[in-house]
Amino acid sequence: MPIWLILLASLGAVHVAADVLRLVATLTFGLRARPRGDLRRRYGSWAVVTGPTSGIGRAMAMELAGRGLSVVLVGRDPAKLRDVAGAIARSHSRHGVRTKTVVFDFSLVSTVQGEKAMAALRETVEGLDVGVVVNNAGVAKPGAMFLHEAEVEPLMRMIRVNMLALTNVTAAVLPGMVMRGRGAVVNIGSASAEALPSFPLYSVYAGTKAYVGEFSRGLSVEYESKGIDVQCQVPCLVETNMISRAMKGIFLSQFVVTPEEYARAAVQSIGHGRMCVPNMAHRVQLLGMRSTPDFVLNWYRLRLHLQQRAIFRSRRCHPYPLQ
Repeated sequence: MPIWLILLASLGAVHVAADVLRLVATLTFGLRARPRGDLRRRYGSWAVVTGPTSGIGRAMAMELAGRGLSVVLVGRDPAKLRDVAGAIARSHSRHGVRTKTVVFDFSLVSTVQGEKAMAALRETVEGLDVGVVVNNAGVAKPGAMFLHEAEVEPLMRMIRVNMLALTNVTAAVLPGMVMRGRGAVVNIGSASAEALPSFPLYSVYAGTKAYVGEFSRGLSVEYESKGIDVQCQVPCLVETNMISRAMKGIFLSQFVVTPEEYARAAVQSIGHGRMCVPNMAHRVQLLGMRSTPDFVLNWYRLRLHLQQRAIFRSRRCHPYPLQ
């Protein structure tokens, strides 16, 4: 048998073996991702959750409270923060769970108003045994459009919320974690940046989420020796405000999980790997995307997002509010 044929067959076998191992690892993640003991005992008695008034953020706050952690709720709407705090109190106060709220409009980060809110957050967490921070707050507005069609300010607002605010909040809680020698930072990324070759008409959004992934990987290596687990979680489709009513009919319902379903798997996955896709339905989606040629994904995504753009333009709506 010619040597080149042997080499070609060997390379093919290695490639197939790698794909099989990746498949097994992805599908069995949920079986391996068991809670690393009591989250409160392992990491600390308080959690900080950004964007906790709806969707993934609210579900994560409720799930963490259900596991005995008190929660600092950080968001821009005082009334909605009080609503979430009240829901946690009604459900979990008998277990000693407490809440604190910090009003912070993340679109104002790096402004005078933003610095005041950042100082309030630092003051709130000072002295607390903050063991977990969930950087969930994010925005995708102005939605599907070509870059030349978008106004600059909404794009800058997206960058401030998705990148600058996440970085500032993480920097605010890390000193205490380093001092105590334990903690977990959970950053909510996106399949748009981690699983797809491109995300046309949402390029700035996907770019901010790519930052979240790289930021998380770097911090994980930096702080592993200090007892701090840093993780980027990669959701696919979750039924939140980021999927508008106009668009929900486009997606396959079996792949769109509820925030509560996502949160249960997400909290269980804390501490298990630098990058993870907590939900099984999302892992199946991820495998499908990774096994599809890039040119097919690019064609499909552009077609789908042009369809979304047409719907948004016809309804003259901006479907993606700040969480």
